[in-house]
Amino acid sequence: MAGIMKPLSAIFLVAAVLIAAVSPRSEAAITCGTVVSRLTPCLPYVTGKGPIGKCCDGIKALHESATTTEDRQSVCGCLKSMATAYPGVDYGKAAGLPKECGVDVPYVISPDIDCSKVK
Repeated sequence: MAGIMKPLSAIFLVAAVLIAAVSPRSEAAITCGTVVSRLTPCLPYVTGKGPIGKCCDGIKALHESATTTEDRQSVCGCLKSMATAYPGVDYGKAAGLPKECGVDVPYVISPDIDCSKVK
């Protein structure tokens, strides 16, 4: 399991850096690095390689820290990019994470979401 997490973490770190480089600058306090850090425990679950484990802790922490529209749009953009950056993500499981964790988010985690419409 540990052998899988290192490559996955590296992929998400590279994706976060690339996303940050091309994303428009805003006043959001939540970075893609924060999103990746919080959601790394979710990787085994959304790729069908493990249980949900500590994933909900990260989901809840992101939800609690995304207090502004800019924050929510930033998190949404990072999630959207993460969903398309890693092959093998089960989008149904990814979209169901908030509900599984008892969190209500104003969008569905999907590669098709228009994050500019998130309020």
